Order: sequence, then structure tokens, then C-alpha cells
Amino acid sequence: MNRTDTAPTPLEPWKNRRVARPIALIVEDNREYAMIATRLLENEGFEVLAAADGETGIGQARARRPEVILLDVSLPGIDGFEVCRRVREFSDAYVIMVTGRTDEVDRVVGLTVGADDYVTKPFSARELAARVAAMRRRPRAAGPSDNLEYDGLSIDTNAREVRLDGQVLDLTKIEFDLLTKLASEPRRVFARQQLLDAVWGADWYGDDHVVDVHMGNLRKKLGESGSNPRFIHTVRGVGFRFEASA
Repeated sequence: MNRTDTAPTPLEPWKNRRVARPIALIVEDNREYAMIATRLLENEGFEVLAAADGETGIGQARARRPEVILLDVSLPGIDGFEVCRRVREFSDAYVIMVTGRTDEVDRVVGLTVGADDYVTKPFSARELAARVAAMRRRPRAAGPSDNLEYDGLSIDTNAREVRLDGQVLDLTKIEFDLLTKLASEPRRVFARQQLLDAVWGADWYGDDHVVDVHMGNLRKKLGESGSNPRFIHTVRGVGFRFEASA
């Protein structure tokens, strides 16, 4: 090449076919919203799959193992809540529920069945981009050692596996990160905002009520009740702390 020649501009990573792009799945029967989300996720570097009903979405999630799933609540056939519940049986993808209603019940139910976050229609491309980016940058809570052992509870931070009295617990990403964050510093009280920053990321925005919902799910899996906690204690007006015998 002549020294005066201009070198070709490198391709963007996701435009180079030799580079595997992360996969996103959109399960949405509204064509307009599906197209908006598709364009946005493609601009973020994703290979985008689409499904207009729940059964097709479950099949694609099982076959292609997406990193992110954008899941509408109101679908023909089985609804988004049931889709999320079934997907959680085999996938730990980031799931963002989409609801057309402002009713908080939808949001709580979505988080209860395993969703990581939610957006309400009509949503802007900027809002959705911020949610996806925050989830992908979300730091993983980690303790000072690879294994934490407390009173029948074993947390392997490398394998991301939790055992309670010898039985493996089926935790979501967020539940695991919340538990590990609390257990890494026993007796320390964490405010909800501190947990949001540590688990969701400092740039995440939304209602801190999501912490309580995920904490409630985690407590159920630990076999706890609010009146008789074994590990996770609520400090009223402040937040949560982990307490157990090592």
C-alpha cells in the first residue's frame, strides 16, 4: 500500500460477521412497538429475534438463548407473566416486562415471576435504551471470598450457586446479587438506594420498591417469613441487613 493511501475504516464489532453479536428477543404482538424496539436494539449491537405470541417466544428463547428479552404482558394466548415464569425454568436472560397499564399490580406480578425490570407504554427509545444499557452494565455483587458459609447457607460466588441445607436454590440474577451483597458484610445495614446502586447500577432509574419485591421473592426461596427471618432482616425506615451464625 502506498503510504499516502487511506486505510479502510474498521467495521463496527457487530458488523463484522466473525464477531458473534449478543441476541435480544422481542415478544410483542404490537407491530409498531416491535419495530421501535428492534431498531433500537439493533443500534445497540444486538441480533434481534421477534415473536408475536408467547409460545413462539418461549421456543425462540429456548433455542437461541438470548441475553435480553423484551416481553409484553398482554399477548395472544398465554400472557407475558406465564411466558416469563416458563422462560425462567431454563434461562437467566435479562427480562424487561412491557405493560400498557400504569397499574402497579402488573409491575409487582412481573417482578414476582422473575422479570428484572419493566417499562410502561408508551415508552421512548431513550428510556428503553437506558434500561437495556443499565442492565448490561449492572455490576455483580461479590463477596471478599469465593465461598460464603453461614448456618446452613452456602454461597459460591464463582459458580453463582446457592445451597440451603444442602439443597440448590433456583435464584434469579438479581436475587443472587442481592443475597451476596448482604452476606458479604454481615450485620451491616444497607439502604435501598445502596442496594440499587450495587446491584442494578448507579445509572439505573426507577422506583426503589423493586428492591422490596425482589427481596420478598428471595426470602420466600430462603424459607423465611417477615416475622421470623433466618438471614435477611428488615430495618424499618432504613433498609436490610444479613445476620446468621457462621
